[in-house]
Amino acid sequence: MNAWSLLAAAPADPTLDDFGKDPIGIVIFKSAVIFIVLMLGVLFGVWFERKLISRMQNRYGPNRAGKFGLLQSVADGLKMGLKEDLMPRTVDKVIYFIAPVVLSVPAFMAFSVIPMGPKVNLFGTETPLQLTDLPVAVLLVLAMASIGVYGIVLAGWGSRSPYSMLGGLRASAQVVSYEIAMGLSFVGVFLFAGTLSTSGIVAAQASGNTLSLGGLDIPMPSWYMILLLPSFLIYIVTMLGETNRVPFDLPEGEGELVGGFQTEYSNSLKFAVIMLAEYVNVFVVSAVSITLFMGGWRAPAPITTFWPEANTGYWPLLWFFLKMVLLFAFFIWCRASLPRVRYDQLMALGWKILIPVNLGWILLVATVRALQIEGVDRTMVMILGALVVVGCFAIWLRFDTVLQRRKESRAAQVEAEFEQLQAEPAAGGFPVPPLDLPHYRGAAAAIAETRANKTAEVPSGSN
Repeated sequence: MNAWSLLAAAPADPTLDDFGKDPIGIVIFKSAVIFIVLMLGVLFGVWFERKLISRMQNRYGPNRAGKFGLLQSVADGLKMGLKEDLMPRTVDKVIYFIAPVVLSVPAFMAFSVIPMGPKVNLFGTETPLQLTDLPVAVLLVLAMASIGVYGIVLAGWGSRSPYSMLGGLRASAQVVSYEIAMGLSFVGVFLFAGTLSTSGIVAAQASGNTLSLGGLDIPMPSWYMILLLPSFLIYIVTMLGETNRVPFDLPEGEGELVGGFQTEYSNSLKFAVIMLAEYVNVFVVSAVSITLFMGGWRAPAPITTFWPEANTGYWPLLWFFLKMVLLFAFFIWCRASLPRVRYDQLMALGWKILIPVNLGWILLVATVRALQIEGVDRTMVMILGALVVVGCFAIWLRFDTVLQRRKESRAAQVEAEFEQLQAEPAAGGFPVPPLDLPHYRGAAAAIAETRANKTAEVPSGSN
């Protein structure tokens, strides 16, 4: 069988029964390939980010080391690997050393459940293009993200520096807050796919379903980024907050926390591992977005219309890679165009907007799914759905009324204070200096006044 016949073979979606049967050599080979691809992805990701931001700012970017500057990231990695590794005297050496490891290892492990293609023939063995899968594979990704938070906290705590400690606290609070909204954005996918397996979720997006309402069969899109658009948009925001990327890069700041939790890590191998973990986390959240919302490794519908073999063999690796590049370009675009937000705005967005909106959307999705169940009392479901909508509207109206009253009260208070300051400038706020101070009349008048005072102080009859 030649290579082209392998690519043109009939597609075979992997299931949970296809995992755990690979020979140990195939497992080691898959693990090595994932590790090498992620390492190379970080090198070229740094180059791509520099190059794309440069073009957005009308600059050339890296163009000296290698063709198009492709070896610039390799040179930076070698420099950080060979640079002297300085360790401050006051740090907790054990925690200081293991924090980058705790931060990076879960990022690599989370990629083990990401499906990148159907079953293929690899060295004579029929195996999926995925390292492993679990009935709760998506929960494994969330668990790995939660463990990565410990690396951030340990890096700040072990550094024994106020800047690092505050940066670690900021990062942990931010990641935990946005991880809640991220987990809630997955619930709609679970309800429609009926599984928490990553390969099962990709298979559920292979073809669109049909929604029957009032005797009408409404065709539904296959990709959940269209069918569950609010969940997808919320996830896009949360993945920026989860990875501490612009505009949510609050754990560090030049004017307040310097480098944040990594302030005490010199520009050496440990710093390189932290940066590696950051980029791998970006790849992980992008791969999760592709798996849950963008059809996984399947080609877009226009391609499969005139090329039915697009989802067979090793071609899905190309579609997965192109989707990954587009999402990574989205991260870079956000960094190049959006300003940083304040920390209170960051936390308010996560707790006061994303989580409540997500909960209301989950109730709506659950109602729609209940209507699709055969034999269910649709009247009762419709009544419950109407109550949910009315309740959500009442809650929104209540919060909107309270916020409006607060704004009006604050505006009235500011107006009253302004009128008071106009009537009595020295009342409240910062003290207003009297208008007869020297700098209001110029330096010459101040010098003349000083000389006159000294002359008046000299007793009469003295020399």
